[in-house]
Amino acid sequence: MRRMSLLFTAVLFLFGPSITRGQDLPAYALFNAKGKRMTYKAMMKQARQADIILFGELHNNAIAHWLELETARELASAGPLVLGAEMLERDDQATLDRYLRGEIDQAAFDTLARLWNNFRGDYKPLVDLAKDRGLTFVASNVPRRHARAVARGGFGALDTMPPAERAWMAPLPIAFDPGLPRYRHMLTMMGDHGTPDVVKAQALKDATMAQSIADHCRPGVRFLHFNGSFHSDFHEGIGWYLQRLRPGLKRLTISTVTQPQLHRLDGENLGRADIIIVVDEDIPGTY
Repeated sequence: MRRMSLLFTAVLFLFGPSITRGQDLPAYALFNAKGKRMTYKAMMKQARQADIILFGELHNNAIAHWLELETARELASAGPLVLGAEMLERDDQATLDRYLRGEIDQAAFDTLARLWNNFRGDYKPLVDLAKDRGLTFVASNVPRRHARAVARGGFGALDTMPPAERAWMAPLPIAFDPGLPRYRHMLTMMGDHGTPDVVKAQALKDATMAQSIADHCRPGVRFLHFNGSFHSDFHEGIGWYLQRLRPGLKRLTISTVTQPQLHRLDGENLGRADIIIVVDEDIPGTY
């Protein structure tokens, strides 16, 4: 199955947006927030005009990963660029930097850093692009041990952490609005597994990723950040914290969804982001 997914991704690179399951059925379509069809060229024009691009993905979606790489390549050629990702945690930044400088190889990076199981196939191309182009790549997420602590004991679990551990997260106290629609949706979506503290753990991730982005924003430099769509959908999550930290910066949000049809945007996806990537739900995942 993994070999088939990699083969499918390779085909995407060869044929780009024209890949079809038949003569005239595309694999994806792009829409603006109001549901109007748009082109990849128009998407990139908007991206070049933004200070921060929050690229929301579905973690196992081959189309999203391909478009992330294409977007990063184009923006890297358009001017100064910083990359960052939810999939790498802040306390692995030093190891990531060593890999980017060529001081350690991929095997050492795999051993020393806490990488997602799909890192090699889905995110390594982004990191290697940064390595090849000499770009900064920010490990933006909070260490998962901190998120687990909050999920079990709320924000109070952070109070006893030593200063060295607190350095890997957004400054305390963590601002939190439990009334935000997406956080309320989490409780409904998770059913019996959803608790207010689990939502607070999500907020800790959002706040830390926003802080990581804000810390690396410089005049004339774009920041392209990769994260699960839920972290930036409907301009909440990371965007809510960035509005508090850097309200003057222009943000562009992108979200990835799947639908059984590509000719129109389903009502539930209207307004989800500035740009919505709709992928045919029959496209196989990378895992």
